[in-house]
Amino acid sequence: MENNLNNPEIINDLIKINNDRVAGYKTALDLAHGLGLDTLRHRFANNILQSERFIDELTPYVLREGEQATDETMLSGKLFRMWMSIKVNIAGNDRKSLLESCEKGEDAFKETYKKTLEEDVNHLSTDVCNKLLDQLSQQAEAHNEIKILRDNASL
Repeated sequence: MENNLNNPEIINDLIKINNDRVAGYKTALDLAHGLGLDTLRHRFANNILQSERFIDELTPYVLREGEQATDETMLSGKLFRMWMSIKVNIAGNDRKSLLESCEKGEDAFKETYKKTLEEDVNHLSTDVCNKLLDQLSQQAEAHNEIKILRDNASL
């Protein structure tokens, strides 16, 4: 029998990683502006909009279970954003360092989704699992664009 129930705690963890991604790219936007790298603004803004859309798509599944969707981020995400600022401002202070930091954030997002799809599939409906696979596919495209920009930054 198909599982129609969803564990709202699991979905809220995915919302948190999206909140982290939004906050991370807002930090990246500020850093890019400070470094005069305004050509990155459009890519970063698109990734913010993508995660905001992902949050909007996941929120109804939490609400259906009688819970509230979180607006929090993970502690690890907060620490990562602090590290990102330090790395870019002190160690690199350049386009490549900023893009490397963004790629690390994308890797964390991908790993969180993959881990959920591997370990928590029995606590999520088929509809949610399909939604997560779709979001992961869209994020992979964004990740690849960041990787290409990073690779080209060293040319």
